[in-house]
Amino acid sequence: MVNNSNVKNLIKILIGAAWIDGKIQPEERQYLRKIAEEQCVANEPDIKPWLYELREVKPAECYLWVNEYLGASPSHEDYQKLIQAISGLIYSDGEVAIEEAKLLTKLQDLSAEKESTQPILKGILKKIQKMYRRWVEVQN
Repeated sequence: MVNNSNVKNLIKILIGAAWIDGKIQPEERQYLRKIAEEQCVANEPDIKPWLYELREVKPAECYLWVNEYLGASPSHEDYQKLIQAISGLIYSDGEVAIEEAKLLTKLQDLSAEKESTQPILKGILKKIQKMYRRWVEVQN
């Protein structure tokens, strides 16, 4: 069973990821509200101001939430779950902003540092990292 605090922290990270490029796209807004409703946290006092864009999230705040969510010694699986959740949001609008790609790349790099007991996943992760790095290089 997933802890409600972890769910709220994950929703906050997703909101931060949506804001990381300076604006929330309509598709991202819809995605966030749907996820928050499904997880029954849309009306939580510590989620609502960000979810309904009453307060902007700065990139540093998003990264802080990521660090808090992962804790002191996250597992490879913890990183993968977070990457998957953020990817769902990022791809909801059909565009990947440079800042969004950088966030994913950073998480993937940190994840790669963890030992993977599944070589197939490690290979897939490396391919995804290369793809994002190439995309970021092309955008810069």
